[in-house]
Amino acid sequence: MSRYAFYVNTAQMALESIIAHKLRTFLTLIGIIIGVASVVLVGASIDGLNRYVVETIGRVLGANHFMIARIAVAGRMTQEEWERMDKRNKQIYIEDYEWIRDQCKKCSEVGVAAITVIDLKQNGQEMFGVRLSGVSANMAKIENKTIVEGRFILPSEVDRSAAVCVIGYNVKQKLFAGVDPIGRTLKIRNLNMTVVGVEEKRGSMLGQSFDEQVYIPITTYGKLYGRRQSLQIHGSAAGREQVQQAIEEARGLMRIRHKLKPNEEDDFGLVDVEQINNQVDEFTAAIALVVTPITLISLLVGGIVVMNMMLVSVTERTFEIGLRKALGAKRSHILLQFLIESVLLASFGGLFGLLAAVPLAWLIELGTEIPMRITPAYVLLSLAVSSGVGIVFGIYPAYRASKLSPIQALSTK
Repeated sequence: MSRYAFYVNTAQMALESIIAHKLRTFLTLIGIIIGVASVVLVGASIDGLNRYVVETIGRVLGANHFMIARIAVAGRMTQEEWERMDKRNKQIYIEDYEWIRDQCKKCSEVGVAAITVIDLKQNGQEMFGVRLSGVSANMAKIENKTIVEGRFILPSEVDRSAAVCVIGYNVKQKLFAGVDPIGRTLKIRNLNMTVVGVEEKRGSMLGQSFDEQVYIPITTYGKLYGRRQSLQIHGSAAGREQVQQAIEEARGLMRIRHKLKPNEEDDFGLVDVEQINNQVDEFTAAIALVVTPITLISLLVGGIVVMNMMLVSVTERTFEIGLRKALGAKRSHILLQFLIESVLLASFGGLFGLLAAVPLAWLIELGTEIPMRITPAYVLLSLAVSSGVGIVFGIYPAYRASKLSPIQALSTK
């Protein structure tokens, strides 16, 4: 018999044995099915979470966006670091913004913003913790804002400190339910502001809504809250390739503005979207590092069950093993027969686990904002992991079968 025919015949015998015990096979595979489905779903969830956060950040902040502020960092910061930066860093004023705006040649846009949190009352309705932003007129372009009703703040309105505002989607729904908000007034710190625009619904991320926003001219913000508060300078570049050049130029200009020596640290913070995306990658990688081994526990349990079933199978087929050995089968043949059966058994579990993961992923995506995508990598991973489980946990039963003495095996019948 050729080697190819031997493998085919061995695989056929393994399949016949698996099919002959359908219920036992199914019960054996439950652990592997759950384990593989868990691994695939966790992988798809982490990948989906990463893409969701990155896309949300790009949609909210703009793809080629950076920010200079008194304290601005991407990622975690210790208490000691915070205290050191709080002591060292200087306030950012309107003069700093104007300097960067006029001097930065690599920047396609330079804007400014100041942010606080307020409570609003209107028509008997209240909203708490609304984000109020004083902005320059070009912040809509820098942060890729889309205005679905009316318009954004005009440069002339910034110049004359106009009492106008643009509201977020949730503010419209809560305070102007059932009416057109354009042209109506919204009171902010006893100043009646005329609503000139409504921003499109941007959704939320990790529990933080981006639709509870009100934008007013930065000069009007200064009249309400004082002109010497620390500001945020926002910049953007024409394309991804120019972002780092624009950032380095803006950093250099800010250092010149603050009269820093070459050996002195920056006395301001600077972050860009790429840094935030890198932090997201590190965060999701840390989640994967913790969660994936936990999901593999069910695969370990499934592998133990497979090994137990194969040991039972070896016991039930002792006479068959003895007969095959008496007819000339080698130890390697018996070993390979049971190992192939174990791998096929576990591979079926991996396939069924993958099939179970597809509708579950669809349900998760349906009930959350996280996009779930089972990529070919996860398909290959599920099959490779399940086959690996079959090999690892099938070796001992196969070895035990191959070690049986033909005489002792035949005497068991």
